[in-house]
Amino acid sequence: MRNMDLEKVKAEVATVISEVLEAHPQREGSIFVIGCSSSEICGGVIGKNSSEETGKAVFEAAKALLDQKGLYLACQCCEHLNRALIIEESCAIKYNLEPVCVVPWAHGGGSFATAAWHGFKNPVAVEHIKASAGIDIGSTLIGMHLKDVAVPLHPEQKFIGKAYVTAAWCRPKLIGGERARYQ
Repeated sequence: MRNMDLEKVKAEVATVISEVLEAHPQREGSIFVIGCSSSEICGGVIGKNSSEETGKAVFEAAKALLDQKGLYLACQCCEHLNRALIIEESCAIKYNLEPVCVVPWAHGGGSFATAAWHGFKNPVAVEHIKASAGIDIGSTLIGMHLKDVAVPLHPEQKFIGKAYVTAAWCRPKLIGGERARYQ
């Protein structure tokens, strides 16, 4: 399990994020959420085999690419922290998100969120966001952190390591009924 090719993991993360952003470009300053089971990436069972090295590799690859695109990265914690999110303080300020007091660690928040806590300049934890797009690595259930109308996207890159990947982008709600016109 610990013999993961971390450079390959980073490349796979970048490929999936790029697929989502190429298919559905996001506005600068939007939030991109990632849920990540390092256990699943390494071939283990979610929540049972955390790998700090793998969590860090995923964070570094995602942050580098999303920073380049001008997007905020939101890193979902595990269920033990109620799937709270680690974000940059500037994101919390921009979106008026209330910080909560918690510091993730490998077995209480997960390796990915822990890497985010140590990798962001000014990390804060928040309970809720409404992201415009995201990826879910290893069935961590990011849906609660997406805007109301999430549209699934099936990336060609179906796995990161041994973890199955799903993705979504969000569109505005269609309202107004039969008389409404849409772009």
